[in-house]
Amino acid sequence: MFRTKSVEQSILDTEEPEHALKKSLSALDLTVFGVGVIIGTGIFVLTGKVAKETAGPATAFAFIAAGVVCALAALCYAEFASTVPVAGSAYTFSYASLGELVAWIIGWDLVLEFALGTAVVAVGWSGYVRSLMDNVNWTMPEALSGPDAAEGFGFDVLAFVLVLILTVILVVGMKLSARVTAVVVAIKLGVVFIVIIAGAFFIKADNYKPFIPPAEKQPTGSGWDAPLVQLIFGYEPTNFGIMGIFTAASIVFFAFIGFDVVATAAEETKLPQRDMPRGILGSLIICTVLYVAVSIVVTGMQHYSELSVSAPLADAFKAVGHPFYAGVISFGAAVGLTTVCMILLLGQTRVFFAMSRDGLLPRFFSRTHPRFKTPYRPTILLGVVIAIIAGFTSIDELATLVNIGTLFAFVVVALGVLVLRRTRPDLPRAFRTPWVPVLPIASVAASVWLMLNLPAETWARFAGWMALGVLVYFLYGRSHSRLGREGR
Repeated sequence: MFRTKSVEQSILDTEEPEHALKKSLSALDLTVFGVGVIIGTGIFVLTGKVAKETAGPATAFAFIAAGVVCALAALCYAEFASTVPVAGSAYTFSYASLGELVAWIIGWDLVLEFALGTAVVAVGWSGYVRSLMDNVNWTMPEALSGPDAAEGFGFDVLAFVLVLILTVILVVGMKLSARVTAVVVAIKLGVVFIVIIAGAFFIKADNYKPFIPPAEKQPTGSGWDAPLVQLIFGYEPTNFGIMGIFTAASIVFFAFIGFDVVATAAEETKLPQRDMPRGILGSLIICTVLYVAVSIVVTGMQHYSELSVSAPLADAFKAVGHPFYAGVISFGAAVGLTTVCMILLLGQTRVFFAMSRDGLLPRFFSRTHPRFKTPYRPTILLGVVIAIIAGFTSIDELATLVNIGTLFAFVVVALGVLVLRRTRPDLPRAFRTPWVPVLPIASVAASVWLMLNLPAETWARFAGWMALGVLVYFLYGRSHSRLGREGR
């Protein structure tokens, strides 16, 4: 269960002709992928919710705190991705350092994280598109608008079709995916800059008072709805105040999810030792700066107590008498979510492909397309499954489940850096995580703290999924593992 796969063997497996991925990505492509997946629902929705209910104008500090947690993890990811440039991200890193069982668990975790993320974002995209259609008096039948819109049977045909189209793009090739992403990211960044530049002219200093509102008890309840930290330690998170900023950070963390997807494309990067750290850290820095700027502008345009929860950026411009900008923002959000959906689907297929190549999942899924050199079999399978899930999914509190899965991956990667530094000090490392062991330990502590701020119900669901994963490993993965068979 704790056998490790050497870095050399992992790299050697990428050279098998039938299981090799095409190397076509540059540092710019990786940065665009990172920005494309990070800037999404979080910035367009969470800003208003957090400012109004948790942090006030100090939401900017919450984004900085969440960005710091991600930066700690990003530095660990950068070392691994440049040292082990193989598809699979945290799964592959864990296999090289912590052993097969841990690798399987983290791979199983990532499959859930990316699947839920893709389905939920697709449904959110569908909602934005239907809203834009309503503006020009085009109305979708309720039965084709999803379970949220229909009283009886509802199937979200827009979300279903979106995932299928993105699946085709990913099968055709990574370079095409990168080009599509670059165009969409340019539109999305244009919308964000409109918010920052145009909104700056409508800032009123009085809206920043008080910048850190006085603390008040958070109505979290005492049962499964309560954060785990409250049930275990009796600590009760607060809204507003200094501690409210950290409570807000555990919420806006969802806005940063996705930078780790960049690491799944390591095997398809031309110069991974140089470009992976640039892509991971560059996209994270760009997005953190933009998030902070947007939150400062929006809370300056409208008092935090009056911000909209569902569409804060668009409604802030409506409040100052500029509905045109509100329409542009809604369009940018709809267009921008397509890249989020595509890159999450990309990340999942690469993890699935890596697990299949190692024998932990059927090897049938690890053959690449003879022409496009993409893992077309898992891409088609997962694309169809997620399209169906998106068609029938009603957006609920799935974001917290995605959060806990991502934070768990952060913890495993940080621990993996410590272990691999000790077991394989001889490995050539193009990028080295600074201040080891202090920084990885700080990354673990920060990630665990944010996990403890999530509801106990989320922990129960996560534990159930992990238990199912362990069962699948012992029934199939352990006996079919290539590493195990070669050892026997």
